[in-house]
Amino acid sequence: MATVLPDLSRTFSEFLLLPNLTPRGCTPEAVDLAAPLCRFSKGSEPDLQLNVPLTSSIMQSVSNDRMAVALARSGGLSFVFASQPVASQAAMVQRVKKFKAGFVASDTNLPPDATLQDVITVSRRTGHTTIAITEGGKPDGRLLGILTGRDYRLGHVDANEQVARVMTPFESLVYAEDGISLKDANSLIWEHKINTLPVVAADRSLRHLVFRKDYEDHKENPDELVDDEKRLVVGAGINTFDYRERVPALVEAGADVLCIDSSDGYSEYQADCLRYVKETYGDRVKVGVGNVVDRDGFAYLSDAGADFVKVGVGPGSICITREQKGIGRGQASAVLDVAAARDELFERTGEYVPICSDGGIFHDYHITLALAMGADFVMMGRYFARFDESPAPRIRMGGNFVKEYWGEGTSRANNWERYDGKGANQGANGALGTNGSNGSAQSRQGRLLFEEGVDGYVPYAGKLKDNLTQTLAKIRATMCNCGVTSIEQLHRDARLTVVSATSLREGGIHDVAVKDSDMAPGL
Repeated sequence: MATVLPDLSRTFSEFLLLPNLTPRGCTPEAVDLAAPLCRFSKGSEPDLQLNVPLTSSIMQSVSNDRMAVALARSGGLSFVFASQPVASQAAMVQRVKKFKAGFVASDTNLPPDATLQDVITVSRRTGHTTIAITEGGKPDGRLLGILTGRDYRLGHVDANEQVARVMTPFESLVYAEDGISLKDANSLIWEHKINTLPVVAADRSLRHLVFRKDYEDHKENPDELVDDEKRLVVGAGINTFDYRERVPALVEAGADVLCIDSSDGYSEYQADCLRYVKETYGDRVKVGVGNVVDRDGFAYLSDAGADFVKVGVGPGSICITREQKGIGRGQASAVLDVAAARDELFERTGEYVPICSDGGIFHDYHITLALAMGADFVMMGRYFARFDESPAPRIRMGGNFVKEYWGEGTSRANNWERYDGKGANQGANGALGTNGSNGSAQSRQGRLLFEEGVDGYVPYAGKLKDNLTQTLAKIRATMCNCGVTSIEQLHRDARLTVVSATSLREGGIHDVAVKDSDMAPGL
């Protein structure tokens, strides 16, 4: 007969943290939110580490290159979504790796024979008033001069005047050579009292522009997650269908870490994919796997060489896997079980394999609960989908702005590689039915026969940084209540209690009429 676990399948909302003694010096400013991203041995440091324990989901409506830049600049990590052609995903990864904080690639350029009317047209379209004049108007063309709004006055110049007659020529510019550090570039800007510093190669081709106004912006991002070459760190999703084609392109593009995107990771297909990457690239790129919900799944994938393991089947707000298939587990129970297996592995072998709690986060405090239960970091979709930086469109609905949000298990995403079963589709390694989900959502001719996600909307919330700053402040404050200043300490010292339905009501707003309509529950 079937095995029935004696414990209830519990969610984050069924738990609260108990306060511990807060010692002197345990303040939010003292809290370190760094978290390991990949496996490491006892006594050593992980090759990759997050500065804040947050990652964005491998979803079309969440993680593109723009989100990856914004989140890495705040200390977290995005996994660029995999349900797109290999070339376009690799291009997104490459754009993130080429991004330099403070170094702006010039995308508003004109040739010297352009007219001031062209300048006006471009400025009105882009909002940019500083325009690089290059040979052919190319972004990386030979720099001939710079034109700003101070070089002409509307109504006092002939709109047909060529920019070559009005611009500040290269010979009169203060410029820097490619390879200059941001610190030295800003020093030049302040020394010469200029607003824009062009950075050029030896052949005078334009590489970047550095703006005075970006100086403070750089100072406001002290947690930037960068590699040894000061490039932003970026992840990318892969599947177990076309990994022999996709992985080489992503590694070449500069991806620091990959993650197999699947609804069910307890699968020989994931082990095959993982072995391929490890045998081909070794430690050149890290690989996360998942998702699993118990110690058996964790043990299987960690033994196969996983650098981290994602936990969660069916807890996401956009996911209907449990409704469709009756498979999954309450996210709190899953994290607690897998974390115990992770700790046992570390005690037995000295190998630490980080775990990621993926889904089930409906309030900011759920993040801290997930970390207290043993997660090293969390992955969220709905949280990040609400921001300007997500790729989904923003629309007005009922007098309010919302962002579109759809799951990878929807027909809209058409991500059949994630759900392909043992159907007629042939995998990249030549085997029929190479899949990412061990037989979920059988597909035919590249189409899902049933959906495991929905297509909907989330309230628009503005910029990522503004919201993330508040979320991180809540996490730090809660950790101080627990008397800890690191996630490792939180794992060890956190105390949890199961709550009743009555205590849930007691802990929320009750028996009053609320003035502030912004006090709505949820993220």
